[in-house]
Amino acid sequence: MGRSPLPASTELLAALDRWVEAGALRALDVALTRFIAEDGDESDPAVLLALALTSERNGHGHVCLDLAGALQNPRLLLGHLRDDEPLNPTVRAELSGWLTGLSLSDWTTRLSASPAVASPAVASPAVASPAVRARLPIGSAPAVDQGPAPFVLAGTPAQPLLYLRRYWRYEQQIRDGIEQRLAVPLAVDERALRGQLDTLFDPAPFPDQQTDWQRDGEHNGHPDWQRIACGLAARHAFFIITGGPGTGKTTTVVRLLAVLQGLAAHAGTNAPRIELAAPTGKAAARLTESVRSEAQKLPDADRTRGGIPTQVKTLHRLLGSVPDSRHLRHHSANPLPADVVVVDEASMVDVELMAQLMDALRSDARLVLIGDKDQLSSVEAGAVLGDLCQRAERAHYRPETAEWVHKVTGHPIPPALIDGNGGRLDQAIAMLRKSYRFSEAGGIGALAKAVNTATEPESEPESDPEPAQRLHTVLRLFDAKQDPELGVILRTPLADTNDPAFDELIRAAYESERSYLRTIRDQAPGHDADQHAIDHWAEAVLAAQKRFQLLTPLRQGPWGVEGLNQRVIELLRAHALLPDSGGAQATAGTPMGASPRQWFAGRPVLITQNDYGLNLMNGDIGVTLSVPDGPSTASGRRLRVAFPSPDGGVRWVLPSRLQQVETVFAMTVHKSQGSEFTHTALVLPDTSNPVLTRELVYTAITRARERFTLLDSNEAVLGDALMQQVHRVSGLRDGIHE
Repeated sequence: MGRSPLPASTELLAALDRWVEAGALRALDVALTRFIAEDGDESDPAVLLALALTSERNGHGHVCLDLAGALQNPRLLLGHLRDDEPLNPTVRAELSGWLTGLSLSDWTTRLSASPAVASPAVASPAVASPAVRARLPIGSAPAVDQGPAPFVLAGTPAQPLLYLRRYWRYEQQIRDGIEQRLAVPLAVDERALRGQLDTLFDPAPFPDQQTDWQRDGEHNGHPDWQRIACGLAARHAFFIITGGPGTGKTTTVVRLLAVLQGLAAHAGTNAPRIELAAPTGKAAARLTESVRSEAQKLPDADRTRGGIPTQVKTLHRLLGSVPDSRHLRHHSANPLPADVVVVDEASMVDVELMAQLMDALRSDARLVLIGDKDQLSSVEAGAVLGDLCQRAERAHYRPETAEWVHKVTGHPIPPALIDGNGGRLDQAIAMLRKSYRFSEAGGIGALAKAVNTATEPESEPESDPEPAQRLHTVLRLFDAKQDPELGVILRTPLADTNDPAFDELIRAAYESERSYLRTIRDQAPGHDADQHAIDHWAEAVLAAQKRFQLLTPLRQGPWGVEGLNQRVIELLRAHALLPDSGGAQATAGTPMGASPRQWFAGRPVLITQNDYGLNLMNGDIGVTLSVPDGPSTASGRRLRVAFPSPDGGVRWVLPSRLQQVETVFAMTVHKSQGSEFTHTALVLPDTSNPVLTRELVYTAITRARERFTLLDSNEAVLGDALMQQVHRVSGLRDGIHE
């Protein structure tokens, strides 16, 4: 077997240092590789390169390195650390040259011989889960639990996967937690369940529409998927409810919780202890509001809503995150005292946090994940919800599952969604397929569907539209007659951020009588106002702030958060749209996009790191206001930052106490997840970029409730984004689908 033209280890490490200077690797990636070379007595350049690439891939959100994929397509490896700069082609050419001639079997053999790499050998197959047994150990490397090796070589001989050890363990925790809950369907009193569903939903199925299902196999909203989801979830200790915006995910989960309480009451057992959680503070606040609203609509609401939590926690708070530490108060030795845990916006949950949640659950606790499988994945490594929902579009319900659903819910499963070879996980997923907010006839709903129309992982490649056809379909929707009832969609060509069209958009958004800057000025309380009046004003400002949000895929550069925030501030000042601070100032934190670096009235800020002392979570948005302060200051006013309170009120924080914040006239699409705005405007850069994906565009569109504006200068950039999907390498789904 010939060896690849790799340099000696010392030369390779020197080359990796150059890659750091070029922005292709993090210093952390090379430091780890160098440590293993120098302190771990590893001198094989093929091994060192694999370790560096595994760490690099982890930094880009991948759980592991797909060795076969790396050899087949080296161009998918590496990426510039600045999202607004392309990678030096010399770096990628150097990597491709190194990988030339390195065969998969040779690479795995050399990795297996390394003391830095362990194998997930199962010491006691009799007690191991089927999924772990199915993942064949490769080579003769020491078993994971037999040494301190920091990497794990797992997967199969045809698709070996190289992990950092802790990420391999995270996947095992998640997989084992799911499999343990899927092992046997829960016993359910079917008659009682049917009664609960008839109470909460329209008891009459749609027999006249069954002929349509038989004829065309379509699943265009005829069955009551919310009812089906509640029925299926009642018999599973692990369940996923996925669906796009407006499909009723929150409605469904509230009714599911009512069903579980009703079943417990019928059986004469204690009502289940329920915890609701979300990944970020703003997602938790939004779910809190939605749950309270939906609970009021329940039949016999006074009885049933008492068991539904009125407060949604962030996942970190639920698990008992310890400040300045990676430790959590709840884990396998001190599990959560909950019978049912529901996690909303699950697409944002990374593999580490999901593993920590699994570890903190009692073995008999139910876990329900809620989210949109088509949204962007988590910022950190992993795409847990996307991995688990890969087959959700076609459902793959077994015939016996379909028969049970028909008997209990009264709704037959469309034949196209029935599969005699469906896996266990398939039976524990329900996809809500009808949007009650948007119509697919036009506007926001049609645009989201057109962007998201894609080849499913299991479908035939020829079913995917050609790039030009997809782009034409999307652009044509912007030219159609706009109906406010469907959500208005607009497209504005933009040469750059100095384009008058950008100025016009910003002025229109912030000069509006309903904008939050107008609310600050027009409703500002006088110097003698009491605290109630000041709080009421702040609440109105915070509500108005959600009316418009500028979104961008990038952080750096003129098209990124930094440049756009700076430009918006310049325009607002030029048009005298920023409110007068009344002489009040405060210098603190790092106000991204603000110059000079001072706090000012009207400045919207985004919390970028959990602050448990202030009870502010990553993702919380506040607005800086000049509030009456009596004679204690020369101006009689002082700057304070108002944040929404979980109980519906307002919290006031001194700017000097806020260190981890960003100005947020513009925010990244990633940061917008878990939020909704009346009007969102997505700014695309003038050149294509690896971060521009179909999922990103879809996520930006679905943040809008009434109006979406696309600002772009090159339609080819949009076309490239529509054809590029997020693919994060992991081994999570292997085995569970069986």
